[in-house]
Amino acid sequence: MSKAFIANVLKESAELTGAASNRAATDLMAAIVKELKKAGRFTLPSFGTFIVRKTKARKGLNPRTGEAIKVKAGKTVRFKASPTLKKGV
Repeated sequence: MSKAFIANVLKESAELTGAASNRAATDLMAAIVKELKKAGRFTLPSFGTFIVRKTKARKGLNPRTGEAIKVKAGKTVRFKASPTLKKGV
């Protein structure tokens, strides 16, 4: 799914112009990111939950040279599908 896909669905569903639907899609994505930063999770009922998880620092390999490198600790976003979504797919 892409931002263009979301904008197109909004355009057809709400009968918006292309520019308005693009702004709405951008605002929707920004609101989701803001909520993830603030609360650490975002749930869409009947779809699933996005959860921010912390990752530990670890050792990795540079794929070009094969030399060992240190990967810093960070954050990643995980998605858990709802039972309704799993059943529908």
